Amino acid sequence: MKLIINGKEIVAQPGMTVLEAAKAGGIYIPSLCYHPRTGQAGKCRVCVVEVEGMRGLQVSCNLKVQDGMSVKTKTPQVLAAQKLVVDLLLATGKHDCIACESNGKCELQDAAYYLGIERAPFKYDDIHYAEGDKSAPFVRLDKDKCISCGRCVVACNNQVVNEVLDFAQRGYRTEIVCDDDKPMGDSSCVQCGECSQVCPVGAIVDVKSVGKARSWETKVVRTTCPYCGVGCQLDLHMKGDQIVQVTGTEEGSPNKGKLCVKGRYGYDFIYAEDRLTHPLIKENGEFRKASWDEAINLVASKFKEAIDKYGPDSVAGVSCARSINEDSYNMQKLFRGVFKTNNIDHCART
Repeated sequence: MKLIINGKEIVAQPGMTVLEAAKAGGIYIPSLCYHPRTGQAGKCRVCVVEVEGMRGLQVSCNLKVQDGMSVKTKTPQVLAAQKLVVDLLLATGKHDCIACESNGKCELQDAAYYLGIERAPFKYDDIHYAEGDKSAPFVRLDKDKCISCGRCVVACNNQVVNEVLDFAQRGYRTEIVCDDDKPMGDSSCVQCGECSQVCPVGAIVDVKSVGKARSWETKVVRTTCPYCGVGCQLDLHMKGDQIVQVTGTEEGSPNKGKLCVKGRYGYDFIYAEDRLTHPLIKENGEFRKASWDEAINLVASKFKEAIDKYGPDSVAGVSCARSINEDSYNMQKLFRGVFKTNNIDHCART
């Protein structure tokens, strides 16, 4: 179906919301509570638009597209409403962009810049949450920066189904709590970091990334997680040749942005001083460096020597669960098809 947004014709699929159609068409509408994986929310009210034939302003993250619909996102009424909401959000927390870890990748900051807001005109009573919750090893919670969008709650409860995070209190004292208001480090949180990935501001951040790099100093390199055979897709945020953060690839299969604690935070091993970085061949009781070609040829010759002398069943292989499924498949094909033996197993089966 087709609709018109700000005079531009947009092709949308049935079931899409106006916000999704606008994003697909390259049109920016400020939004804070919506995330593709946490779904429609309608809480923050920043994404309001005008729709021809409808009374009042409409919440674009909840409004389904209709064929022939005409939408306007930059009328004086729309911009005034969006500005008021962002002004209130800025006034209800400590959004100090200079010192914030999310500076440059903050959706509240993006919305304020789009609306021309430099500082909030309103001043609420300060709500002090100490220095933030630093009790957990990998995730830091700073309630002073929280905008109560609810993304982390939905992600924790509906995406990874750990059911740790929820809202407490009411009004401008609303806050995110872990379990029955325990410090995150003492709660049932498994530190998967799903909340930090979907947080639109700097309220939930990765401890290992704090102070390592600004967003504009990094480049993103996509790779596959090495910890198991699922093959989760990772985005490595690199400053030079150093990893400063790992996030799940939102559009990557099979994980679609989700990661476990090892996949997201277990990357220090690649910098270990005792890590093997090249093949070693043992001669006269001592290891020496070798090229990959030399090492592979040696292994192949030893396999052939054993098979020729003792038969195919003299060799066996065990595939590693840290390898991707395709590696395990190729390994069993090597043993069954080339070595002519069924002596092949997988460590996860035992």
